[in-house]
Amino acid sequence: MPKKFKFERLNPGTNILPSIAHAVGGTPLVDLSRLVKHFRVEGRILAKCEYLNPGFSKKDRPALQMLIEARENGALKPGQTVVERTSGNTGTGLAIACATLDHPFIAVISKGNSIERVRMMKALGARVIRVDQAPGSTPGQVTGEDQKLVVAEVERLVKKLGAFRADQFNLPAILNVHHETTGPEIIKQSGGAIDAYADFIGSGGWFGGLGAYLKAEIPGFKCYAVEPEGAESLAGNTVTKPAHVIQGGGYCLEDLMAIRDMEIDGYLSVSDGRAKECARALARYEGIFAGFSSGANVAGALELLAGNCKGKTVLVVICDSGLKYLSTGLWE
Repeated sequence: MPKKFKFERLNPGTNILPSIAHAVGGTPLVDLSRLVKHFRVEGRILAKCEYLNPGFSKKDRPALQMLIEARENGALKPGQTVVERTSGNTGTGLAIACATLDHPFIAVISKGNSIERVRMMKALGARVIRVDQAPGSTPGQVTGEDQKLVVAEVERLVKKLGAFRADQFNLPAILNVHHETTGPEIIKQSGGAIDAYADFIGSGGWFGGLGAYLKAEIPGFKCYAVEPEGAESLAGNTVTKPAHVIQGGGYCLEDLMAIRDMEIDGYLSVSDGRAKECARALARYEGIFAGFSSGANVAGALELLAGNCKGKTVLVVICDSGLKYLSTGLWE
């Protein structure tokens, strides 16, 4: 009888690791005191630095967790091909997990996403299929219509190849990972001294999973959803700007499994310019080289410290590395 699959989590700081996948998680929590001082707001921003994961993004955690759970419950067979849609970060995380767990991986990505992500996934052994954008779409600005074309290609490949879909929008693993790893890490690092959480919504797994965990652990904890200006569909607004520069979310997806039962305490709208400004400020004042969505998260936290959360402590996630945006206008 074949041995049952089991992934043993280890402390990256105190063990020799059997694979780089074992280095996922255990990221630092950093006080953005210099940035807060620069923007002259009252309170504290604590940043969970997920860009320091092996794939340089917060999606390494759910990507690995999806494969672990699927292998453990038999949904993913040894050696079976894995397929998933991605804006780049989940694909990178899956490429790393598949390489270490011996699964072929096919990433399906819109041509509107930055080329750095494509090159990184290919370097990690993934087969990358780039899907043309919808008529009228702008390169670098991925819309909901672009994503529909990507999903159609994923579904075609899964059926044709008999592949496993690592569905980052619907598998319970995208929530479970935050109850098992991220949430306990943050509580231990902060001592539970956090009042609110502001996060840019992509698949919703981080917001729904981590947010629910922290709400259960910290009395009165608040969760605020960050959306691109002009594409605040979760807030119930009419979408007037589907083509924004904040890659990885804001695709007008109102019915996300991960946040369907989530108590959202407020919505924060961030413009392209403000996201860029705050990403640059992270680099300039904190030495944190991050992308657009990290800038959007910081912008949301600053808005909270200037208003509802004045004098309090707000948690944000540094979603991914600025290295993934060198071909965009972020650093020009």
